[in-house]
Amino acid sequence: MLSKSNPKQIIIIVQCLFVILLVTNSYGQNTTYSQFWNEIQFNQTISEKWSTEIDVATSYSSTESSSNLFDNTIQRSLRGWAHYYYSPRWKFSTFVAYLNNKDVPEIGQFESPEWRFALQGIYYFHKTGYTLSTRMRTEFRHMRNQDDEYENVFRYRQQVKYIQPINSKILRSGVIYAIASDEIYLKSGAKVTGENFFDRNRFNIGAGYLFSDDIQIELTYCNEYLPRNNGNQTTNAASLTLSFNNLLRNIQKKIANKHNHEIKDEEE
Repeated sequence: MLSKSNPKQIIIIVQCLFVILLVTNSYGQNTTYSQFWNEIQFNQTISEKWSTEIDVATSYSSTESSSNLFDNTIQRSLRGWAHYYYSPRWKFSTFVAYLNNKDVPEIGQFESPEWRFALQGIYYFHKTGYTLSTRMRTEFRHMRNQDDEYENVFRYRQQVKYIQPINSKILRSGVIYAIASDEIYLKSGAKVTGENFFDRNRFNIGAGYLFSDDIQIELTYCNEYLPRNNGNQTTNAASLTLSFNNLLRNIQKKIANKHNHEIKDEEE
């Protein structure tokens, strides 16, 4: 345990941390990309315990020769989810996704179609005034490498996420909220994704707004660090997510209500 009478220990520790940080950031070629990610989520409630979700996403990126974050369309994806709400604290999910990876910097900027399957669990620490959660996800990725051969990659992701309402104590219509999260990725080695066991670290910070109980938007900044044998990569990304709950059901209700009002007006 450090004491105030021995400040040299603190100086030595700080110097060691500085050297480690310097070595880490100087390993190989360090390339930085600017990106924009956008996603639209459609959630549908099936019952008290079950819901489904469909996500449509597109990602854009700068290149080594251009700083324009919309210079390249690097990925399009379609994802289908099933969610099971086991308890107020536990939520279990699974998804199947198809990703059209094209010119993705992290895998070498070549076309790599991918099928992805995942199992996920989220545990919520419900607190007064904020929500803390931890997410565990295991992914099975079936993706094409540069030799036009498909490889299987297993990846584990662990995330901690914090949500803080700004103008209310709870999340409801008209509330702005702050978001912060950090996630680590661990994976099996493969030609298409590299041999590194530690895949990346992703840090997110931003805010969201609930237009209603069924429509919300989130805008975040993401810093992603990817250690690679042929050179480390850093990604600075702006992420925009728009979510709709029970969209078709709500549209049908509005049409039915409008039809009922028209009939009532005709009768009067």
